[in-house]
Amino acid sequence: MVKVVKLGIKRPVTRPLLPDPDPRKVHYTLFSVDDHLMEPKHTFEGRLPAKFSEQAPQVVETEEGHEVWMFEEQPYFQVGFMCVAGRPREDHRVEPSRYEEVRPGCYDIHHRIKDMDIGGIHASVNFPSGVTGFGGTLFSEAKDQELGLACVRAWNDWLWDEWHSPYPDRIVPLGITFLSDPEKGAEEIRRNAKRGFTAVTMPEQPHELGYPPVFDDYWEPIIRACAETETVVNLHIGSSGFPKMPPGAPMLELGATLFGPMAISACAEWLWSPWPTRYPELKIAMSEGGIGWVAGLIDRVNNIMSRSGYGANWPDKQNGPTDVLRRNFWFCMIDDPSTIVTRDTIGIDNILFESDYPHGDGTWPDTQQVMLDVLGGLSDEEIRKIAHENAAKLYRHPLPEVRLP
Repeated sequence: MVKVVKLGIKRPVTRPLLPDPDPRKVHYTLFSVDDHLMEPKHTFEGRLPAKFSEQAPQVVETEEGHEVWMFEEQPYFQVGFMCVAGRPREDHRVEPSRYEEVRPGCYDIHHRIKDMDIGGIHASVNFPSGVTGFGGTLFSEAKDQELGLACVRAWNDWLWDEWHSPYPDRIVPLGITFLSDPEKGAEEIRRNAKRGFTAVTMPEQPHELGYPPVFDDYWEPIIRACAETETVVNLHIGSSGFPKMPPGAPMLELGATLFGPMAISACAEWLWSPWPTRYPELKIAMSEGGIGWVAGLIDRVNNIMSRSGYGANWPDKQNGPTDVLRRNFWFCMIDDPSTIVTRDTIGIDNILFESDYPHGDGTWPDTQQVMLDVLGGLSDEEIRKIAHENAAKLYRHPLPEVRLP
């Protein structure tokens, strides 16, 4: 029996969920490469070895009425800005949540498909948001490492059995892995790849979480497993935490503003790491980083390679940094209306679309109109690539027979 802790946080009054919006007019076939799920209460039930059954993560109710995940006697709570879709604007705040305060599409796959249909989303890559974190890091930090690995496997089994399999043409199977033992993490990636997983998430700057930096050979087993199984490495910006901020700074506001700089920093680190050169087939998606910074990164690396002399130690003697960016990296945009003009510099084949349901940055239910406003002036070929073709190719995922435009 798990002891319920007292958080000491008074529950605010919340308003009822808004009524279901009307289905939006479909202009494009949209394939979102970054949406999120909220694990249902039963996620781990019956999925761990018997000896761990009483230690499985579970949702409990606190004395104040919050519903929180408990794992190794520590509480982990959902927060309001994670699941704002369908909630009144006044409730878009950071707070512990109860399940009935968010749309069922956050944690029930049948309702998720309903919400995808309302917003005009054909297919979706879903990241964890709750008990695991964007990069699936929590279980790798478990005091009992055997329990942590069992939880990683159980989460992946739940994702495959309950979230992906009922609608395999609509949901891309993205897994988590075990970061504190890369050999075991690689085994899990290979186990998942055999049954059809095409993606995995891990923190974009692991050194910020106490792991070796991405330059360290520590990561070689995981990277090799991803390269050999064509598993896309999804680096969700913010999965390693917010950047260091000066005293008095508004953490949420400034942290959210800095997603672009966080993305360019993480991408540059992975670009200069040994992995794209050692494994030219490696596929890396910079999830929720936007595209506004990519052309600037390309300009900078071209400069240091051609004029400044700072790039003398670039490891790939056959391909320059710009070539490797276009070979190994993909960039994910929610809207980026003022920087879509840089698409030729970035490479039209390297730009992906995301709706970020149900988060604060998300465009649901008006995703179709947002994309029409951003892409409407492009050619049909360019629209198809950004809206769905690039993602379908990267994640090896089927598209409907009839596609728009």
